[in-house]
Formats: sequence, structure tokens, C-alpha cells
Amino acid sequence: MASSKLSLFALVLAYVFLIQSSPAYCNEEEDDLFDGLNNFRQTLNLSELTRNDKAGCIADEISDALQGQPCSHAADYEIKPGNGPVFPYFSKLIIKCNIDNSTTADGIILPVCVPNLDPDIVLNNYTNTKFARFLNDSKYTGAGVGSEDDWMIVVLTTDSPSGSFTGGACLVAVGMVHYMVALFLGLFLVLL
Repeated sequence: MASSKLSLFALVLAYVFLIQSSPAYCNEEEDDLFDGLNNFRQTLNLSELTRNDKAGCIADEISDALQGQPCSHAADYEIKPGNGPVFPYFSKLIIKCNIDNSTTADGIILPVCVPNLDPDIVLNNYTNTKFARFLNDSKYTGAGVGSEDDWMIVVLTTDSPSGSFTGGACLVAVGMVHYMVALFLGLFLVLL
């Protein structure tokens, strides 16, 4: 009897730690670009960009949406400063990433398409083109990076509430549901 309670308790703990934990995702190309962008900013005496998981989610979703699109379509996804992030289906993508739309207005999406994502060419596309002005801007303090096929996406964020890419109130409710389920399972086990 005691061993079955212990097994059920272990199951509840596994639920809490595995379901609630954010999955660790590593992508060497994305990590190298992120480091390269920070090295570029250091040469300009700007603070390093911090990783923003929500912006990373959007960057991943956009790169997934662009999967299979030829690089000749890159001009279709030009940035439009002053309007916040502009991308087809952006409103659907932020829902997938649990981001409050009001926190994206000051952010910017920087799409680059390079065959085989050659790391030197990708970094050059960010640091020696029209995108460099955004990387030179100290208002951008965070970034998320995503890639798929020949597409690399950088999403820059700010510290302001309108550019932080933070989640909405619904996220708190979802998190509370998970903890309540774990609490009730734990109480059930104790009462057995």
C-alpha cells in the first residue's frame, strides 16, 4: 500500500516538473547568431541583448511559417518601423506563443533568407545592411532568434511595456490550473 502511494506521489512530482518545465531547445546556428549580434553591439559600446523566450517563440513560429518559401520572397516580409511587428498572421502567432498583443508594438521583426544559412553571410546580413540600424539602437534590449530552412528571424524587444513581448493574464490562469491539478492529485494520494 505504501509503495503504491509512493509511486503515485512520484507520478505527481513528475507531472509538476516535466509539464511545468520549459523545454530546453538548443540550435547552434541560432546561438551563434545571437552571440555574433552581441559581439557586434559590444563593438558599439551597447549593452548585450538578453534572450527573450517569447520573442524566440515568435521567431520560431515565423521561420516555420516561411519554411519552403524561396529567398526571392524576402522582400515580401520587409520591416515597417513605427508600426510594430508586421508579418502575415502575426496575430495568430502571438496567440500560439501566449503573448499579449499590446506588448509587441515597439518590437521589430528582422527576417533574413540565406541559402543553407551560411553563418558568416547571415551575420553580415544583420550587421552590414538596413538591419544594422536596429541593432545599433540602445532601445532594443532583448531578442529572440528562430530559423528554418534558409530563413533566420530575429525579433528585437524593448524594456518598455509596449515592446517586452510578455504574456497575458490567461497565462496565469493556465499555470494555476496545472498547479491545482497537482495539488488535488497530491491530496488524493495523502487521503488514500
